[in-house]
Amino acid sequence: MSAETDQAAEATAPTLGLIDIDKIDMDAILGFLTVYGVKFITAILIFIVGRWIIGRLVNLVKKGMGRSHIDPTLIGFLGNILSVIGLAFVVIAALSQLGINTASLAAVIAAAGLAIGLALQGSLSNFAAGFLIILFKFFKTGDYIEAGGTSGTVQEINIFTTKLKTPDNCEVIVPNGSITRDYIKNYSAHDTRRMDLLIGVAYDADLPQTRQLLTDVLLADERVLKDPAPVVEVAELADNSVNFYVRPWVPTPDFWAARFDIMRNIKIELDKAGIGIPFPQRDVHLFIEEGQKLPIETKPAKTAKKK
Repeated sequence: MSAETDQAAEATAPTLGLIDIDKIDMDAILGFLTVYGVKFITAILIFIVGRWIIGRLVNLVKKGMGRSHIDPTLIGFLGNILSVIGLAFVVIAALSQLGINTASLAAVIAAAGLAIGLALQGSLSNFAAGFLIILFKFFKTGDYIEAGGTSGTVQEINIFTTKLKTPDNCEVIVPNGSITRDYIKNYSAHDTRRMDLLIGVAYDADLPQTRQLLTDVLLADERVLKDPAPVVEVAELADNSVNFYVRPWVPTPDFWAARFDIMRNIKIELDKAGIGIPFPQRDVHLFIEEGQKLPIETKPAKTAKKK
């Protein structure tokens, strides 16, 4: 009974789709596993060792930039870019070890990069401008600047935008591309600033007296620097006044407070000395020939009737 059962099983084995182990080429399988197993292990080693090397190189670059006193924001951003680029090369090398055609993969990555670059053209322009701002340090946080069509105190410098705080306490986000496209005026770049005032006095004013009075007002303010000395000189003989250049130097943080006080004190001292500050005026002289009527009829003033 058992012999018949074995014969039936052998007869039905092919129809049941069972594998005949005797017919499998074990040498081919072992050869396949040996070749591709080695390639797979090599690819994994390339990936692991490559990542380790890239990490070490990025850290060395960051330390070098740190010793060069480059802005920490720029160091972190460049470190991330180098890490991504290095990892991409490591992945391509690992896939190439497995026998995958990486030329087409590189072409796809390049095409995708080009498409992304065209789509983000404005953003890339802002990125490049932010890179230049951080690298060359046109200004720093806390500086009062005029750039990008606005002015304010710098709050944050990011890789794409710069945040400003205006004197009326508004927050303005300026794209970095707009900042580097035109001039940048940094009012906080130096410790001192010169104040340029134009003071006009009447033509009948005594010029030496006026000059001395203006100089005394400047020297009486402790914020006005003695070196360089303030300048008080006649600038021009204008239509309605004699104009003086008044140019003191003050510490940059005290600029506006000193300006307001000096302007107020100049007006007070000129009034005390009786020196007038003229306003624009025009004298009109009317000449009437003999027998010619006035262009405007004048009527005699009415007199009140006495009761």
